[in-house]
Amino acid sequence: MALHFQSLAELEVLCTHLYIGTDLTQRIEAEKALLELIDSPECLSKCQLLLEQGTTSYAQLLAATCLSKLVSRVSPLPVEQRMDIRNYILNYVASQPKLAPFVIQALIQVIAKITKLGWFEVQKDQFVFREVIADVKKFLQGTVEHCIIGAIILSELTQEMNLIDYSRPSAKHRKIATSFCDTSLKDILVLACSLLKEVLAKPLNLQDQCQQNLVMQVLKLVLNCLNFDFIGSSADESADDLCTVQIPTTWRTIFLEPETLDLFFNLYHSLPPLLSQLGLSDPGNYHEFCRFLARLKTNYQLGELVTVKEYPEVIRLIANFTIASLQHWEFAPNSVHYLLTLWQRMVASVPFVRSTEPHLLDTYAPEITKTFITSRLESVAIVVRDHLDDPLDDTATVFQQLEQLCTVSRCEYEKTCALLVQLFDQNAQNYQKLLHSASGITVDITIQEGRLAWLVYLVGTVVGGRLTYTSTDEHDAMDGELSCRVFQLISLMDTRLPRCSNEKIEFAVLWFLDQFRKTYVGDQLQRTSKVYARMSEVLGITDDSHVLETFMTKIVTNLKYWGRCEPVISRTLQFLNDLSVGYILLKKLVKIDAVKFMLKNHTSEHFPFLGISESYSLSASRCRTTFYTALTRLLMVDLGEDEDEFENFMLPLTVAFETVLQIFNNNFKQEDVKRMLIGLARDLRGIAFALNTKTSYTMLFDWIYPTYLPILQNAVERWYGEPACTTPILKLMAELMQNRSQRLNFDVSSPNGILLFREVSKMVCTYGNQILSLGSLSKDQIYPMKLKGISICYSALKSALCGNYVSFGIFKLYGDNHFDNVLQAFVKMLLSVSHSDLLQYRKLSQAYYPLLECLTQDHMNFIINLEPPVLMYVLTSVSQGLTTFDTVVSSSCCTSLDYIVTYLFKHIAKEGKKPLRCREATQAGQRLFHFMQQNPDVLQQMMSVLMNTIVFEDCRNQWSVSRPLLGLILLNEKYFSELRASLINSQPLPKQEILAQCFRNLMEGVEQNLSIKNRDRFTQNLSVFRRDVAEALRSDGHTEQCSLDMMN
Repeated sequence: MALHFQSLAELEVLCTHLYIGTDLTQRIEAEKALLELIDSPECLSKCQLLLEQGTTSYAQLLAATCLSKLVSRVSPLPVEQRMDIRNYILNYVASQPKLAPFVIQALIQVIAKITKLGWFEVQKDQFVFREVIADVKKFLQGTVEHCIIGAIILSELTQEMNLIDYSRPSAKHRKIATSFCDTSLKDILVLACSLLKEVLAKPLNLQDQCQQNLVMQVLKLVLNCLNFDFIGSSADESADDLCTVQIPTTWRTIFLEPETLDLFFNLYHSLPPLLSQLGLSDPGNYHEFCRFLARLKTNYQLGELVTVKEYPEVIRLIANFTIASLQHWEFAPNSVHYLLTLWQRMVASVPFVRSTEPHLLDTYAPEITKTFITSRLESVAIVVRDHLDDPLDDTATVFQQLEQLCTVSRCEYEKTCALLVQLFDQNAQNYQKLLHSASGITVDITIQEGRLAWLVYLVGTVVGGRLTYTSTDEHDAMDGELSCRVFQLISLMDTRLPRCSNEKIEFAVLWFLDQFRKTYVGDQLQRTSKVYARMSEVLGITDDSHVLETFMTKIVTNLKYWGRCEPVISRTLQFLNDLSVGYILLKKLVKIDAVKFMLKNHTSEHFPFLGISESYSLSASRCRTTFYTALTRLLMVDLGEDEDEFENFMLPLTVAFETVLQIFNNNFKQEDVKRMLIGLARDLRGIAFALNTKTSYTMLFDWIYPTYLPILQNAVERWYGEPACTTPILKLMAELMQNRSQRLNFDVSSPNGILLFREVSKMVCTYGNQILSLGSLSKDQIYPMKLKGISICYSALKSALCGNYVSFGIFKLYGDNHFDNVLQAFVKMLLSVSHSDLLQYRKLSQAYYPLLECLTQDHMNFIINLEPPVLMYVLTSVSQGLTTFDTVVSSSCCTSLDYIVTYLFKHIAKEGKKPLRCREATQAGQRLFHFMQQNPDVLQQMMSVLMNTIVFEDCRNQWSVSRPLLGLILLNEKYFSELRASLINSQPLPKQEILAQCFRNLMEGVEQNLSIKNRDRFTQNLSVFRRDVAEALRSDGHTEQCSLDMMN
């Protein structure tokens, strides 16, 4: 839709397409037209036309949307124009209070944005955008509709002030939010409370929709005031430890007045159910009440709670409430987490209580455990028969709840154990009867299997609880009783494979095995543990070695028979991986026949998940990496330098590669080849990850080079546009480049390091050149199709540059262009990525910035010789990276900047003395010097960012920030003086001298050089400077004066 601006009718058609149109093409065109309208000089006049003459609410919404984008621009409109827009909207909504609610909301958001962004704008010694609060009071004196609008304005303004815009400096947001809090927020809260008091005092007709709406909006306003981020933490609201509202000290009197709290309780009882939300039968109220109960233990020790007179009655009521909640398992399941958190923390505190008062947990904790167990078993039949969502399918929630229950369940463990034994025996017998019954009904079997799954989970939970609670030998014997039953069930279920299987029981079994491993197998094992007494009688399992045999038998069984079920295979392999970590367990595992079988027979014939059938998804083969990591750890135990043993282990992979080579040469079954290569790349990555010695890694390198690496190279060249294929191969190469445990430090006579780098260089160059041919990609495709591969390439390159196993000078010396080629590929790929994407995609930023750090540290000549636009791109990326919250990125940016600044400073210091031998280095330094002279704002901007971070923000990497800052100050002393003066002059007169002294102390004893000693001195001074400035700027009623954002 070309925009020629357009009559009112045309604009209304645009609104229709944008907001209620069903044609996607028309909507996209309408969005483009909207962007054109915002950039048009006629934008304001068109918005006015839509508001005054528009025939639909969508016309007014379009006007509000345009105005919102217009006033939010980084380059703001003139102050007068913004004041006119604000006043116009206030008058507009005052004259038309019955507009559609979404239109009023959108227009008020424009007022809120203008007010926030212009909070510190001054005209004639007045803050011109703070009058909005006085304007709102006029609304509150009008009709009910006007009162509603006034409440919405204050509510939206409070919310907007609390909202962080990550496209703007966070320091500026904190200054505005703090000033708003200090100057206005308390008044808004008092005003809202007075309105609520009027509601109670007058007999309002709450059946009237309008008056009901007024009460809702005022309550929302109070909530927004209390939800304000007073301390600038932006804490995650879901965190359990967020237990207090950090209100300012000046608000203390409001909350200490009894009528404040009474007001809200009185309102709760007076308002009709629609507004007071039906008490705890409302899921929202119920959830918050559960969170409130969880915070009892966060704020008070159990020893303090038991001394309170009402404690016995309160703990009884909480126990009854918890039991009722657990019985209603289908109601607000996410809220149970908080109740279990409370009981977990209470029970965990029992050993530390010194008070003589009874804590009564030994009475209530077993009841809660019992209710959890019985309610979960009873839920199975309802879920199956009514076809409800099965709680067992949400394994994340199940695991979370069981981990909390494990502590509670060990309190008065005898009762819990007796209950579980009884229920397990009863359900196992019923299950066996159903299996042997000719008329076994499928539904009944499904119910019984669901109940057994819960029981296995619960046995695993109570066994795992041994590590969280004081245990005795008798408790260990009880664990043995329960564990016997699960091991017997495992045998029963495995005999029915592959004909009959139950995924839920398998997950439960793997949970149990893992809990048993953590508790009774490995370093923490007590050989005399009573757990094995009963197990040796019933199962012949006498110690942890026998248990490991059972574990491995189960693992091999699962890998054989569950090949088509990726979740079970994945969990089984994770369990195998956990077993293979730790030398003591590995020594025991390699003696087991099942392990010897796996090491000699890791083929698809024995383990179907290693196959390449089209029925297997490509993503399912990801778990192959875990399998081969664990397997290679087992191989390494006795491998030593036995190359024949290694060759035998690699034989299945050798056969697979030879097959691929033949198919490549004959050009058929390309899809099969692709699947085989994906599997091989994942297998090899698992093997490479586990090879942490030079000897074993060299065996792998000799196996893969030069025979098989070209095949992978060929695959990347051929299928560069298919990330399912390229990603595993690139990840393999990145793993091969990792010099973990110095495994790549080859012998001095070996060229392997250089040969390996040349192969990676070829692959990165091939991939980089090919991927750029894809052209522009949509937003949802750009990461999987392009940026993910680039991030892996950068990660591989960083490992090579920092690995210290390649002398890069040798490439230039012998005319080898592999190093230059890969650096050029790096630049080409970088320039194809926007700055916003660099920071938006975390894996990309965490690969690019550490790579840039390596380049600036060891390859400054490459950086200096970049074309000016490329160098500007790199420096801009550093400048933007300095402001991120990711400390990995910001620290890398600081280090890269430090290397660049240090190089430039040393060049300028040497400029006076130019010996002939330094001519080339001098020319390179001169090139950088000229670039900085032509673009002085680059380093100045970065100095502003760093000073801003130190003075105004929560600087988590102060040491990293201090290193480049000294060089920047020494290179730009004039600009530093301007920054210092601007900050000092923005303060009230009493503070100016304090700040001036802070700046003098900052440079005290600091010399005009960048020696390590001088840097350390500056870093120490900076730490003191930051503390002193923070104290000087601390709020004392003049916060609005501390507004200067150095980045302006």
